[in-house]
Amino acid sequence: MDAHSRFAPRLPGPAINPIVDNSDEPQPSLSDLHDFEPKLEFDDTELLAPSPLENVMVGDFVLAEDPELEPEEDVNPLEDDFEDQLREQSENFQTPRNKCDFLGTDKQGRHIFGIYASRFPEKSQLEGFVREIIKEIEPFVENDYILVYFHQGLKEDNKPSAQFLWNSYKELDRNFRKNLKTLYVVHPTWFIRVIWNFFSPFISDKFRKKLVYISSLDELRQALGLNKLKLPDNICDLDDKLNPSRKPSTSPPSSNINASRQQQHKMATTHQFGVPLKFIVMNSPCLNSIPPIVRKCVDSLSITGVIDTEGIFRRSGNHSEIMALKERVNRGEDVDLKSVNVHVIAGLLKSFLRDLAEPLLTFELYEDVTRFLDWPKEERSRNVTQLIREKLPEENYELFKYIVEFLVRVMDCEDLNKMTSSNLAIVFGPNFLWSRSTSTSLEEIAPINAFVDFVLQNHKDIYLIDVNQRTVSVD
Repeated sequence: MDAHSRFAPRLPGPAINPIVDNSDEPQPSLSDLHDFEPKLEFDDTELLAPSPLENVMVGDFVLAEDPELEPEEDVNPLEDDFEDQLREQSENFQTPRNKCDFLGTDKQGRHIFGIYASRFPEKSQLEGFVREIIKEIEPFVENDYILVYFHQGLKEDNKPSAQFLWNSYKELDRNFRKNLKTLYVVHPTWFIRVIWNFFSPFISDKFRKKLVYISSLDELRQALGLNKLKLPDNICDLDDKLNPSRKPSTSPPSSNINASRQQQHKMATTHQFGVPLKFIVMNSPCLNSIPPIVRKCVDSLSITGVIDTEGIFRRSGNHSEIMALKERVNRGEDVDLKSVNVHVIAGLLKSFLRDLAEPLLTFELYEDVTRFLDWPKEERSRNVTQLIREKLPEENYELFKYIVEFLVRVMDCEDLNKMTSSNLAIVFGPNFLWSRSTSTSLEEIAPINAFVDFVLQNHKDIYLIDVNQRTVSVD
């Protein structure tokens, strides 16, 4: 098999809607026995006719039969320089070690990965580059996930051929295609539109709905539900150039801090989402520092027939239902979860953790946890135990212990729900811990997930002592 028929990602297409919400359609089974998708994203039967592909999928997007081309000018619109404005920002850009970035989790708790055209190597190295991307995100694609493709920086010497793109798509594992929920294309150009028109006859409506054009970083933040996105400077600079009318905040930092403090003072004491954990403990009836909504979610998910639901925490719940429940909880209403869908309840629990003003494992532990894989194996148990017992505030310790004990019960049903400690760590790692100032890279998310996996597998050794029973010396 040659270099053009190996793994490689498909460059994205057009936007259908600015923001794609979670679908209400029933989720398919995760078991291999029933896991099928009757409608393929690409209709392979269309490709049996050789003439269209023989004419167009040759070399670097040569459209031999395109009647709109001007022969006398001898110009192929698919072999342009991909807009100088995209190229000039990346001339001095140094390719980082990571081929893609972990950008966080979206409004529904799905992992978000960023792929940058400016990091593409020359054509001869594309195959290996794509394999590295696949290797980096492969552990995550068994869950629903989001891809963000940043088109800035694509140049003549690193553009993939149409045949390469098409063969790459067909070679990808099903999980990459099936569990991809949205593919955002940031700063699309005329080149992207031509590529989309090129592939359009062979792409199903189902796959088209996954493709969304994004014209600005503000629009991307809104779509993902993220206030902060740590992106390369070349992409931010291009965004400023393409969106000059955007008015940045001119408020001095001190006024922003004061506004934040005023907002906290005005916040109702009934709030349990989007506030510090200590705030909840002080203002809500929390038994052993466990917020009421967390206890309700865990109680509802612990029932036989629910806790063994296949794909629990892996599948996304309906976003509008989750938002409605969050608003009711923050108003102080007593919500009944008995008739609520299991994936909505699971999403509500993940959303609680993700919305905390500070991560449950705290900003203070971030650097320690992200060094987990560097610790000698014989020291990991002692170090993890010390971090959790001695460095976590009491309310954080109690809540983390409570959730870990629940997740261990989920693990006990893994034969039915398919959720191993590793799967749960991938889901909960980014919700337990994130950076104060930057997006978490794939290099950092790996040790965070490994840390959580270790805790789940060794919880009995770590949680032998209840903080409420700790002895306190009295002078």
